[in-house]
Amino acid sequence: MAGLGAAYRFRCEGVFPVLYDKNPYPGGHTASWTNSHGFTFDEGPHISFTRDKRIQELFAESVKSEYVSARAIMNNYWQGHWIKHPVQCNLYGLPRDLVDRVIRDFKYAIDKPEKSEFRNYSDWLIAAYGKTFAETFPMEYGTRYHTTSADNMSTDWLGPRLYRPSLEEVLAGAETPHTEDVHYITDFRYPLNNGFASYLTSFIKDATCHLNSRVVTIDTSRRTLAFNNGDVKPYDYLVSSMPLPDLISAIQDVPADVLEASQLLAASKCVLVNVGIDREDVSDAHVSYFYDRDFVFTRLSFPHMQSPNNVPPGYGSIQAELYFSDKYKPLERQPDEYIQPVLDDLLRCGLIRESDRVITAESRLIRYANIIYDLDRAAALAVVQGYLAGIDVQCCGRYGEWGYHWTDESFKSGESAAQNILDAM
Repeated sequence: MAGLGAAYRFRCEGVFPVLYDKNPYPGGHTASWTNSHGFTFDEGPHISFTRDKRIQELFAESVKSEYVSARAIMNNYWQGHWIKHPVQCNLYGLPRDLVDRVIRDFKYAIDKPEKSEFRNYSDWLIAAYGKTFAETFPMEYGTRYHTTSADNMSTDWLGPRLYRPSLEEVLAGAETPHTEDVHYITDFRYPLNNGFASYLTSFIKDATCHLNSRVVTIDTSRRTLAFNNGDVKPYDYLVSSMPLPDLISAIQDVPADVLEASQLLAASKCVLVNVGIDREDVSDAHVSYFYDRDFVFTRLSFPHMQSPNNVPPGYGSIQAELYFSDKYKPLERQPDEYIQPVLDDLLRCGLIRESDRVITAESRLIRYANIIYDLDRAAALAVVQGYLAGIDVQCCGRYGEWGYHWTDESFKSGESAAQNILDAM
């Protein structure tokens, strides 16, 4: 997404770059596949909820305005309870003693003077929601999703992601199931056909892109790129959306401190388990969050809810996300070994039934999933970015800037990297 954003910006100024992608398909993390059973799955749950009209129009043009517009529906699963999202505003139906403690602690938290700085994400959560809610819900989910504990994370990534309600909203949500929708994602767009990656169709069509071209060595003094197929190509200017640890390890004669810093940058891996069944009434939600550690998956999405053309008629689909990381929670099984545990847990929470026929069940390993904003990140990233600026390499995207980028942010990150070069030309 970021690399194609850069290429688009260059072409707008009459500059025609050459793109190289290590994969046999373009788009990087923005990828979609349709299997032999007719089920389409993306590389993780992708939707476009940007408010940027320009980006909305660009993506719409890429799919010839054939997209689905939907109201986002999200829910949560905790100890047998299905809870409307976000939990902090929807405590109705949870154990009364838990609700009482959450409200008491929340009131205590908001009555305290608000801090301007926090040591870590754990401190922020307790200050925002009180100890009981923080420890029961976001800390549990965060450990499962980020693979490390809240006290080892910064707050740099938060933005609008966690809603902070008023006491009145918490009290109202404890007394009634009928509450306002306050999540930062209210509605979204999704391509009607061929998955989320079809948003890139026009950008790919207009690009010169060499596939199966993995960079193995970058010589910044000679300004050359060496590839796994033996080719060596010169470059005038370089924009990279490669994950920073991979980029740094490919650069010749990189200083030891920069290499060490790059190795401190943490990202999660994700095992996706994609399931298709012979029933479409699987869930009313687009996304479900799971807090219980005895469930193998952390989050579920339902691709048939994004577009009916993601499945054969009358069928439903589920994508389960299981998170690991080299730094904190190494992957100890082969991806296929998680298929049956996922099916077992889908049955246990009631999303699939004994009577359902599983049409397809497959796994896929995503080597780089989400950036982990641990307490090492900021200092290590400053070292890496300072070095790259000195050797005139522009980086972009989630993995190039090592940030929690959404779709539109990734595309615009690529545009910004290209603009930096255009300004210098």
